[in-house]
Amino acid sequence: MSKVCIFPGQGAQRVGMGKALFERYPQLEAEASAILGYSLRRLCLEDPERQLAQTRYTQPALYAVNALSYRQYLDDGGALPAYTAGHSLGEYNALQAAGVFDFATGLRLVQKRGELMGRVSGGGMLAVIGLHPLRSREVLDEARLHSIDVANFNTYEQVVLAGPREALDQASPRFEVAGARTIPLNVSAPFHSRYMADAARDFAAFLASFTFQSPRFPVIANASALPYTADIHTPLGRQIDQPVRWIESVEYLLRQGAQDFQEIGVGPVLTPMIQKIRQQSAFASVAEPA
Repeated sequence: MSKVCIFPGQGAQRVGMGKALFERYPQLEAEASAILGYSLRRLCLEDPERQLAQTRYTQPALYAVNALSYRQYLDDGGALPAYTAGHSLGEYNALQAAGVFDFATGLRLVQKRGELMGRVSGGGMLAVIGLHPLRSREVLDEARLHSIDVANFNTYEQVVLAGPREALDQASPRFEVAGARTIPLNVSAPFHSRYMADAARDFAAFLASFTFQSPRFPVIANASALPYTADIHTPLGRQIDQPVRWIESVEYLLRQGAQDFQEIGVGPVLTPMIQKIRQQSAFASVAEPA
């Protein structure tokens, strides 16, 4: 049975995360604080200035806690995965677990990613629950809300939209009439949409100075829902302004025979999504052998 380690992304953060991990791995916690220029422990455990919900702080904090969680998983005898995957930010943990870059390099990457994404202002995100993704697209088309992108394909009954706030405000009642429930997300910008193109371009330029290793085992890319190849730079750069194709990513893994999904880090967030995808996926019961 193929083991898959999965890592959650932004939205999973909470004050108090990582306490036991910082005590177990004080050298890594100190290394992270030195790179970031502030106390990771203080941010995660106390958050006195209410920064943990700000993208530029959220992303490195989550990456660090997820990475230390994976270290603990291995140190406690956890089996090496056959595959890894992560949702948005969690993809960096999936790549680090596969040896594409080390802990410190990954932290520098997500610190820059968080800074660039945090600079984008205006717009927002809206979760739509209770409609198939195809029906969600139809609702947008029927309402001629062409300024809205589907940012996250999370399950067969949940997508996340991104776009101008005025358009999202118009979309919400349309989806409710169609039988869905909508939840505005507490984010500062429309992530994983066309509106992040400048941030994606700047991040791609930043990535160009890094050299990466080939993955030790397959890592599923959000932007393609397929494994990374030797080219790490292109899909990692595209991830910022492309949708998170989580349904397709999970279905790819199911087709490879994956059945044992282990969520690692601050959660559980992804485990319920995977359970819902498996319930409605043809691949869940007819998965091909690994």
